[in-house]
Amino acid sequence: MEIYLAFPSSNFVQFPEIRYFNYFLIYPFPLRMPQTPRASTSKTRWPVPMEVKPSVIEGRGLFTKVPLRPRQKIGEYEGERITQREGRRRAKIQKWIAIVEVNNGKSIDGATETTGFRFINHSCTPNTFMRIIGERAEFYALHPIKAGTELTLDYGDSHHNGELPCTCGSLTCRRFL
Repeated sequence: MEIYLAFPSSNFVQFPEIRYFNYFLIYPFPLRMPQTPRASTSKTRWPVPMEVKPSVIEGRGLFTKVPLRPRQKIGEYEGERITQREGRRRAKIQKWIAIVEVNNGKSIDGATETTGFRFINHSCTPNTFMRIIGERAEFYALHPIKAGTELTLDYGDSHHNGELPCTCGSLTCRRFL
């Protein structure tokens, strides 16, 4: 099993006052994630109307149902709260991984994530960014996003040294992560 670590990229420079995530772990694109978000009792379940449906990028993706403004908060990454050590242990044994490391030695394992953010696909020209605030990971729009658009995030550089093929289809695609 291989694990991909994604780090913030130059796409995030336009918001220097924001502290970005430490890193985002996600399993390679060919594997499929679970098909639908689970029911949630969270008050932040769908802060912006969204839906999970088939993606032209890979598998399933997260799509907004309403237009979004630049820097508008889209929602919060949810899941099981674990230590970074436990997150790294799980990353070695799980078939697909969506673990976000936050502050204070904590991580969020998105395997039980209910807001749909685990379905955000990578793009070399993303339309969202992730911001870490304490032990939370929040998603924001980078620029205006039309209703019906797939939400994407730049997973950034990975420890695979550019060997993981990118399937985003962007005109400025780096071809590899």
